[in-house]
Amino acid sequence: MDPVEVAAVPDAGPGPAWQNKCPWGAPNTTSISCSLADVMSEQLAKELQLEEENAAFPEVVAVAEGPFITGENIDTSSDLMLAQMLQMEFDREYDAQLRREEKKINGDSKVSISFENYRKVHPYDSDSSEDEVDWQDTPHDPYRADKPTPTPRRGFIGKGKDITTKHDEVVCGRKNTARMENFAPEFQVGDGIGMDLKLSNQVFNALKQHAYSEERRSARLHEKKEHSTAEKAVDPKTRLLLYKMVNAGMLETITGCISTGKESVVFHAYGGRSATEDKVIPPECAIKVFKTTLNEFKNRDKYIKDDYRFKDRFSKLNPRKIIRMWAEKEMHNLTRMQNAGIPCPQVVILKKHVLVMSFIGQDQVPAPKLKDVTLSSEDMKKAYYQILNMMQQLYKECNLVHADLSEYNMLWHDGKVWLIDVSQSVEPTHPHGLEFLFRDCRNVSQFFQKGGVAEALNERELFNAISGLNITAENEVDFQAEIEALEKMNEDHVQNLGKKLSMFSSNGDPPIYDE
Repeated sequence: MDPVEVAAVPDAGPGPAWQNKCPWGAPNTTSISCSLADVMSEQLAKELQLEEENAAFPEVVAVAEGPFITGENIDTSSDLMLAQMLQMEFDREYDAQLRREEKKINGDSKVSISFENYRKVHPYDSDSSEDEVDWQDTPHDPYRADKPTPTPRRGFIGKGKDITTKHDEVVCGRKNTARMENFAPEFQVGDGIGMDLKLSNQVFNALKQHAYSEERRSARLHEKKEHSTAEKAVDPKTRLLLYKMVNAGMLETITGCISTGKESVVFHAYGGRSATEDKVIPPECAIKVFKTTLNEFKNRDKYIKDDYRFKDRFSKLNPRKIIRMWAEKEMHNLTRMQNAGIPCPQVVILKKHVLVMSFIGQDQVPAPKLKDVTLSSEDMKKAYYQILNMMQQLYKECNLVHADLSEYNMLWHDGKVWLIDVSQSVEPTHPHGLEFLFRDCRNVSQFFQKGGVAEALNERELFNAISGLNITAENEVDFQAEIEALEKMNEDHVQNLGKKLSMFSSNGDPPIYDE
């Protein structure tokens, strides 16, 4: 068979140069001669196809192995690569538009929305730090237990044999597990990530009761720590005050508690040295720590709010100051009694709600109360007249009424009676001063009459003897009525004129007002 000429272009021959460079001119190509069998060969066709593919995609493998798709390592002659690069750029622009929409809609709101599910480019494919998304920003939190499926109002799900009621064991177990999140933060419920926990009602109720018990116990411990002197204990602030006294050398050592009461706790201590030479610290001291809780002072503010010495400083809105004023009040009252020569503890120092006094007793053994000591008839009679004399001194010289005088607040030491606990003592011009005095007279009279003192006066006679008033009432009801009338007259005078009523005259005359 004759060879077939595939492409034959006749020689143009000599001619002008512009004719050879004309774009519309026929190209100069060499003729390739081949047989028809070669043209119809299938192997030749495959080789030609591979050559074309290698020419079109020379760097496909290198791009797949590389980390990024850029224009430097891609042959832009490939339509596939161009399409992939354009699509990637479009996806990034789309995601940027979504971020702008999120920022515009959310603004400064604490509750925000997210278009994370609508983004085209995965965060790990992005080279921008703004595209990094943490699992906390996604709707799914792997560290939070899945909430159980709520039961419809009708109380069951499904039909026929597949029905599931709200009392189903599995449903209730998952609900109980989810409810544990409502326990107090201090109650550790554990970590159940990836576990389908189911708590029975019995276990959940036991845990719930235990959580509430621990919460109440924690509150009680906190309250006990904050409050002072609860059951012979002191709070950290009071302990710091005592440490400072010991470190300063004022006290040598604190031995322990010797007495507890409704409003205070008394400790025994050995005295040290004083910073000043004019002040002598006794060898043994009594430290009276007033309780900083307000439970014991609910009904005792009447002793201080109407006292003219502290009335301007009393504030009902700041009740914790009452406690310090209560300690200060006892210090002033003891100072008055000491100046008048009445047997009582000697004041050493006052620090906030801690009052240091001389110790009535010997070798850490406190003097017994008058109710606990057994006295002979002569000592009982001696004690009665001594108390009568002290009540008169307290009323006339100290201008005070004890307001809580009884055998519980009188000590027997060295053959005589000592008065203690005068924090509630008030002046006779107090709106209830005469009532307090009459109550003291009743307590003293009843105690010594029961003790066998024949010379003991009754409460009305003792009241007239102490106050110098001459109230002649036949019964106790009328006697108290006249006392209340005198107090009312004094209170009206103070409110109208702003002046205190002078001391009641000792000759029984009506009250005299200072004009």
